[in-house]
Amino acid sequence: MQIAAEHDVRRTSIEALEFILDAWDVGVEEGHHPDMLANAALFTALSGLVTAYGENAVVELVRMLPKRVLSGEFSQRSLPQ
Repeated sequence: MQIAAEHDVRRTSIEALEFILDAWDVGVEEGHHPDMLANAALFTALSGLVTAYGENAVVELVRMLPKRVLSGEFSQRSLPQ
């Protein structure tokens, strides 16, 4: 049962990422600069996370970002495997 639940969470997560990537493409096609989209996306994401989990939890998440960025996790624009 837990495996099915994990599969559903992963599927839903990938669907959400696909939705955001599609919206990004639309924004770029409509002339929005990628830097502006990135800043808006980060603001929106962090604001949503603070609302859902609180500031301390978001600070802990952000502290892990340098390692993830340097490892190349965000260097490709593709769906996680």
